[in-house]
Amino acid sequence: MRFTVFALLVVLLLGCVSIETKNTEEIKWYNLKEGVALARKLQRPCVVDFYFPGGCRRCSRFSQTVYSDLRVIKKMNSEFIPIRINLARPLTPQEQALGKRFKYNHECLLLFLDEEGNIIEDLTGKQLCFTDYVEPERFLKYLDLALKKALKKH
Repeated sequence: MRFTVFALLVVLLLGCVSIETKNTEEIKWYNLKEGVALARKLQRPCVVDFYFPGGCRRCSRFSQTVYSDLRVIKKMNSEFIPIRINLARPLTPQEQALGKRFKYNHECLLLFLDEEGNIIEDLTGKQLCFTDYVEPERFLKYLDLALKKALKKH
């Protein structure tokens, strides 16, 4: 009887204890060359992030909060082609050309491109690209807008 009561208490206590699990899903990043080819093949828009790993406040915040958000991870992996360009290493000619096209000046930049590499514009016709940090909720809205605009072309 005592064992049964003890076992029941242990089960009840374990049920009340919250076991925190770490999100093991990640964004599947591509380099520019393979990402552009895959975007054309799959007819998906791209999110292109020119970033500095470990040396930029904006980039670190994106990695810690936006790119680790499970909703963002799922949407980017399933509906976009995520491309990351590391600004801490020499850029390929293709990466340099893309950066110059959008006047990135060797600074962080986030672009939303259609499957042909054209910039996706917001509802007012402004280019949908930015250098500032945004919260995950707002970033998800940008993703929805970019997807909606890219799909309208088809």
